[in-house]
Amino acid sequence: MSSTSLPSPRGAAIFLIGLAFIAFQGWILLEPQQPMFQRPIHLCFALVLLFLCQPLKAQWLPRAIRIGLDVLILAATLAVAAYYLTGFERLTTRMENVSPIFPVDIWAGALLIGLLLEGARRAVGWILVAVLLVFIAYAFLGGALPGWLSFRGFTLDAAIEISTMTTAGVLGITTSTSVDFVFYFILFGAFYAAIGGGQLFIDLAIRLAGRAVGGTAKTAIISSSLMGSISGSAVANVVSTGVFTIPLMKRCGFKGHQASGIEAIASTGGQLMPPVMGVAAFIMAEMLNVPYAEIALAGLIPAVAFYLALLLVVDLIARRDGQRAMTAEEVAETAPLMPRIHLLLPPIVLVTALVQGYSASYAAVFATLSCLVVPYLRRSTWIGGEKIVNGLRNAPRQAAEVAVPIAAIGLVIAVAVQSNLALKFAASLLSLSEGSIYASLALAMVGCIIMGMGLPTVAAYIIGAVLYVPALQKLGLEPLAAHFFIFYYCVLSMVTPPVALASFAAAGVGQASAMKTSMSAFGLSLVAFFIPFGFVFDPAILGQGSAGEIAASAGALMISTALWAVAFGGWCGRPLALPLRAFVALAGIVAVMEPFGSPLWIAGVTVGWGVLAAAYLAFRLRWQAVGNRLFIEPAE
Repeated sequence: MSSTSLPSPRGAAIFLIGLAFIAFQGWILLEPQQPMFQRPIHLCFALVLLFLCQPLKAQWLPRAIRIGLDVLILAATLAVAAYYLTGFERLTTRMENVSPIFPVDIWAGALLIGLLLEGARRAVGWILVAVLLVFIAYAFLGGALPGWLSFRGFTLDAAIEISTMTTAGVLGITTSTSVDFVFYFILFGAFYAAIGGGQLFIDLAIRLAGRAVGGTAKTAIISSSLMGSISGSAVANVVSTGVFTIPLMKRCGFKGHQASGIEAIASTGGQLMPPVMGVAAFIMAEMLNVPYAEIALAGLIPAVAFYLALLLVVDLIARRDGQRAMTAEEVAETAPLMPRIHLLLPPIVLVTALVQGYSASYAAVFATLSCLVVPYLRRSTWIGGEKIVNGLRNAPRQAAEVAVPIAAIGLVIAVAVQSNLALKFAASLLSLSEGSIYASLALAMVGCIIMGMGLPTVAAYIIGAVLYVPALQKLGLEPLAAHFFIFYYCVLSMVTPPVALASFAAAGVGQASAMKTSMSAFGLSLVAFFIPFGFVFDPAILGQGSAGEIAASAGALMISTALWAVAFGGWCGRPLALPLRAFVALAGIVAVMEPFGSPLWIAGVTVGWGVLAAAYLAFRLRWQAVGNRLFIEPAE
């Protein structure tokens, strides 16, 4: 090997530390350790990798000073790791609020919090840091605030103890989720991408939908749903699939912002699609204390409704705007599927293991191991050592970029719970909505979307779950429905203007206007915007009930969301007039928000589809006076 091909010292350190991180996770999977041992060590691994992979970029500082600061930060991280390695037994056996707190505890705790703030800044930016600083300030200055926000505040000792010396703060449920679940699913995603699984999904989508009306848009939706079900990250999904799908859509007549918007909303929906669904779904399982497989099963029907509505609306938009399908020659340019079809086995292994009752972490490990075997089932898909190395390099880095921000969010949980802010906020929300379930849901929806602007989905979900779920449960909602309601709207915040992370990423890939892309993606999201109201009032949509009830409610949801898709697609044989679209959309809202079989559901479905049928009939029978003036706008 030539000297030019050797990795840099930083690159070599990242790779070796990543290998150690993987080995550590394998060890604690087989031999679980005390939480106060494995959680801080996992977090310190993540911090070291994050600081190495994302060095300080303050260009206004001389390079030597930037390097010196990074070295100090790494040394501080190692010092924190040494503190927990040598003191985990004391931390495990000590009694909260009774055992003494030593100066080393204060210094190590403060250092860890500072490192997490800097790590969160490097991983996701200043917005999350600002939220964290607000809660830290509230912890100490709560006594100076008026009304229900007021509480006596924490002392420094109490704040450090709660935040870093127990499993109630940064080493609590968020870090536990990263240790026990998220790492292993990221490992699987990295290896599956390395063996060509992502490209297979794209090519499979092209073969399935490329020749259909709006085929390139449907290709983006299908491939993003498949890839999103594995990656669980909207932005990562946009980047991985959008580089292929957005140019395809533009080539077939979609404007840049339309193509980017379709990719953004399709990739965002990946966080709703089982089996992975993203980090927030794992945290939901921990908060509800249920197996992750139960969360994945509950999310299946809403996710299918989401994507079917998207497929229908892009079909109608393509018909309305005259977008062409892919030609047979363009479809034939994709590599043959059959020689690679066995690469679908790793996701099948994952789902099968979950269904068979294995824990989510073991299911992900089994699927990862299958990635090392499946490519060798056919000579054409053999992989070399380079791809395995890429998987080993990418997985720990990606895990670190997730672990650090969600650990930092543990500060929010600690402050909100210990200050009683969560319960007081719930009482305030109930008072503001005057006990109305619809008003409370609407306020929670708006709150989640606002919080999600600029925050990762998992951050918005955790804060939303802490603040809103108690109020929704007091109004009679089941815990699963309340958590899913919050989760769904935090996911949609990724495409909600003015700050929409998935839309911005898609706009960058498609070289389109970020704001136009956001508006396009948000408009498309409206076809599935009220699905959470459906499962709040009909638990069968979340898989709660008999098989017959679940099937009936699932069918009813598809019929109801299809009304919305027709209203937003604006096509029923010819372009629909705006008043008719508004009327059909209103009927769709009623149908989506009412349980299957209720009088209002029957009325909404009957009136909505009845009016559309009458409009279509008027067009087909050439009743120009009726069709053009009352129902359908004349075609240009």
